[in-house]
Amino acid sequence: MEPKCKVELVNITKRFGKVVANDNINLTINGGEVLCLLGENGSGKTTLMNMLSGIYMPDNGHILKNGEEIRIHSPKDAFSHGIGMIHQHFKLVDVLTVAENIVLGLNERGRLDRTAICQRVSEICQKYGFDLDPNSKIYDLSVSQKQTVEIVKVLYRGAEILILDEPTAVLTPQETDRLFDVLRNMRADGKAIILITHKLHEVLAISDKVAVLRKGAYIGTVNTADATAQSLTDMMVGHSVSLNIDRPLPVDPMPRLKIEGLTCVDNLGIKRLDGVSFTAMGGEILGVAGIAGSGQRELLEAITGLYPVQSGSIRFTPKEGAESELVGKTPAQIRKAGVAMAFVPEDRLGMGLVGSMGMTGNMMLRSWKNGRGFLLHRKEPTALATKIMDELEVVTPGISTPVRRLSGGNVQKVLVGREIASSPSVLLTAYAVRGLDINTSYTIYNLLTEQKMQGVAVVYIGEDLDVLLELCDRILVLCGGKVSGIVDARKATKEEIGLLMTQVQGGEVNA
Repeated sequence: MEPKCKVELVNITKRFGKVVANDNINLTINGGEVLCLLGENGSGKTTLMNMLSGIYMPDNGHILKNGEEIRIHSPKDAFSHGIGMIHQHFKLVDVLTVAENIVLGLNERGRLDRTAICQRVSEICQKYGFDLDPNSKIYDLSVSQKQTVEIVKVLYRGAEILILDEPTAVLTPQETDRLFDVLRNMRADGKAIILITHKLHEVLAISDKVAVLRKGAYIGTVNTADATAQSLTDMMVGHSVSLNIDRPLPVDPMPRLKIEGLTCVDNLGIKRLDGVSFTAMGGEILGVAGIAGSGQRELLEAITGLYPVQSGSIRFTPKEGAESELVGKTPAQIRKAGVAMAFVPEDRLGMGLVGSMGMTGNMMLRSWKNGRGFLLHRKEPTALATKIMDELEVVTPGISTPVRRLSGGNVQKVLVGREIASSPSVLLTAYAVRGLDINTSYTIYNLLTEQKMQGVAVVYIGEDLDVLLELCDRILVLCGGKVSGIVDARKATKEEIGLLMTQVQGGEVNA
């Protein structure tokens, strides 16, 4: 039976200067199917979908809908053809209600009929299985509910083709299951759904077909029923890749960071961390799990002296010598006290790197004080930049190219490589593999494990519970700024951690 909506991308090409982001791509998207788009960083996935959603225009090629050519010059044009994209970063106004956000920007004639809008939103929610109150304020919603608003927003505008960019990045396993149930309902209604994701187990669970891009070229489309995680990875990379994370047992773990009763309050008087206590051991990887906004970012920034601490203590114990208290110290004072601490922040360009500087300049951010007066030593930073570019396969025209011009994944490689190269005693990482393809992600996992085996205390904040369970030795679970449990990663399950992330279970599970 012919699908009721069908989109064809024919010979689509997109260039940015000399870089060919998409090279003569042909792809068919059918209604009543879930198509997953896979590829390494820089393979052109997002660029291709941005052209379908009206953010970019192709340099060459055609877009056909139900056999007729359509022209998409803006997101408004895309909506007029029934195409809507749900981006990873939500575009909502917190002080408005769900219904107000959904109709925001629409040219509604006459006086706004709030009752009719709420009724229409409720009908969409009931049809597909969403749990959403149209009169709720956005600031009162959970992350998964905010994502639901974004999906309902494009459905309200009549979308038949939905593009979702990393939709499960900030969801618990239970929330992911609910989202997939909704996507299956939309598929049964004839919607065409395109997912951009790096999580292969989710690809295999939800999709009907998988399209693979490599270095801007279309490699092919396979039926999910005939694919495996290994076959898809090999197809993406072009050669066989091991998907096993090596997790050796900790050897003589020693306390490095001891946090007791850590409480942090923001400028509005809201507690971001509430009595957090745990110990990070040298020679182990401590994972940190929690839904977005549970205090993960504030925790690492408090340890590094970047976030004010209201009460509690953070004590660092070196391999030799007396322990030192870090609360009240600035990052410079912590470094002066002899604490070798490396930090990969969540905000790559806002906090981790200077976007207008090249790789060499960003390496010098850690070593500029080694110079004398106005003379800076560039030899060692240049050598380090070259080494990171080669070993992590950073795609860049050169080490002097501003890092803001690189893809998100390559920016992350530069940041992680620089911090690991500083030979830390404590390595704090917030979403170190966010936006990275599967091949590069496993390279980062191996680098973290190498640090662990050298006696470094590694704290790893991650979104993928499968990776946390396979990479880490223990997992600290945060919920609403509090510790809801510390579990043995070798024995815990995704369901157990998911429940702790929402505090469904009472009490703590200590490893």
